[in-house]
Amino acid sequence: MKIIHVKHLISIIIGLLVVHLITTGFEKEETMSLKKGQYGYDLEKLQKYYSTIELVAGESRVVIVPELQGRVMSSTTSGSTGFSFGWINHKLLGADQLSSQFNPFGGEERFWIGPEGGQFSFYFDQGKTMAMENWRVPSAIDTMPWDVIEANQETATFRQSFQLANYSGNKFSMEITRRVSIIDPIELDEFLPINLDESVKVVAYESLNQLKNTNDFSWNKETGMPSIWMLSMYQPSPEVTIVLRYKKDGEGPVVTDDYFGEMPTDRLKSDDGVIYFKADGKYRSKIGVSPERALPTLGSYDAQNKCLTILICSLDSTSTDYVNSSWEEYQKEPFNGDAINAYNDGPLADGGQLGPFYELESSSSAAALNAGEVKIHFQRTFHFEGDEQALNSIAEKLLGVSIAEIKNAL
Repeated sequence: MKIIHVKHLISIIIGLLVVHLITTGFEKEETMSLKKGQYGYDLEKLQKYYSTIELVAGESRVVIVPELQGRVMSSTTSGSTGFSFGWINHKLLGADQLSSQFNPFGGEERFWIGPEGGQFSFYFDQGKTMAMENWRVPSAIDTMPWDVIEANQETATFRQSFQLANYSGNKFSMEITRRVSIIDPIELDEFLPINLDESVKVVAYESLNQLKNTNDFSWNKETGMPSIWMLSMYQPSPEVTIVLRYKKDGEGPVVTDDYFGEMPTDRLKSDDGVIYFKADGKYRSKIGVSPERALPTLGSYDAQNKCLTILICSLDSTSTDYVNSSWEEYQKEPFNGDAINAYNDGPLADGGQLGPFYELESSSSAAALNAGEVKIHFQRTFHFEGDEQALNSIAEKLLGVSIAEIKNAL
């Protein structure tokens, strides 16, 4: 049985009351014929085990779970029967026995803390070899409920305070505030320089994520500096291609492609300012783009389901210090990491697999904060559904390539 602290129980009760108030007055949607892969199916499963907060704008929906750090679990353009964009691990929902290492609940946008590896890692105990058996995700960003500060039909805000020790033994006290807001499709032109065809369906939301130093000392290159790390887990298909733009005149390598060994040439291509990466959920692989090369707009196209995803994140133009997450006990350059990452799930060495899913990831620069100061990182996520001709103008405007170029790249 899970033990819930009193303040977390109060937070959950508040969340339930808020959800009741939000949904009162909305016509109950038909759920009898819901199938896996539909938003309503995921929503029903989540509500069976957790309190949920649902943001609503027309037919657009975004579902958030406070008990899982206020993470966005999924979204849709079309109500209950619409395609569910987030990957959710249904086998783990409501589990009585949780892992002390990591619980991959899923969710299409979750908050983590970097770095993962190196002398300033938050994922390995001091002195332990950086191998999979010693890797663990801190409970504060894995299983700990976050408090609901406010919630209504359009916005939900969460907060939690905790302490983490890094691999060097330094203890970091931090407070996280996370606000998620749905973007009404009729206001889309305020956020994107596009003219949306009436036939295209869209769901969009933004998250504002704040990290506060609540220590009585400054975070610097001697103590280590955390970063805000956002990970978005989506449903794969055999025809998903990730698209990352990069600065052609930037310094250094175009892409880091050896996180898990050599990358097959039919899964990755970079050409004329664009990186294409296969995301079919069948081959475990990861890539990264440095802050010197990164651009704030990235995305993916699922040709099977006619879905175009665009993610826009904040990139710090004042710093190139990004944490290095390589699994090394001591790194020569601990602040020479990537700003943008993408991950494709696949079978592990033992044949097991977490997903399948794929991820788009963004990170803030390293948080060089004095006591009481804050670091902010935001993301905006847009999912478009429609015929390829209508989606093509969006892809060309935001990613600089056509739908045909994406489909034929790999």
